[in-house]
Amino acid sequence: MSTQNQLSISIPEQTIAAVLENLQNCKNLLEPYLLALTPEERQSILKMGDKTVATVLKTKDYVVSNPQFVPSYMNVAEFVADASVVMQLTPITNLANQLSCNVEDTIMVAGSEAFQEALLYYGQVKEAASKGIPSAEPIYDDLKQRFAKKSKKVKPI
Repeated sequence: MSTQNQLSISIPEQTIAAVLENLQNCKNLLEPYLLALTPEERQSILKMGDKTVATVLKTKDYVVSNPQFVPSYMNVAEFVADASVVMQLTPITNLANQLSCNVEDTIMVAGSEAFQEALLYYGQVKEAASKGIPSAEPIYDDLKQRFAKKSKKVKPI
């Protein structure tokens, strides 16, 4: 039985080390400026989407060019600073998301292919063990725990 191999690469260890070092450097550079939210904070906070970004940036322009309409209780400096941070970080998050997605996709394909091959090997060992080949028995006994099918739990009605 032949399987189709979509991915045939070997990433040099020095490439992985350089990428990790560069990502750590990026994290270290931005760390003083970044926040970490709890899941509850992420859920409850007012969020800005693609359309809202344009609205906020246009509003920022109006606040600067037409300050006579700014409410007295509005902190203009903080508003302008926050809008600027959004503009600064957006290209970084876009690049980071693209990188993350591509890395996850590569892991998914490599993992799928590796798992398919492991299943082929396991099937061969299982067959050899069932035919009494002594050297296959310990391998089968070790691997069968990992390849055991999980029983589906029946939900009570």
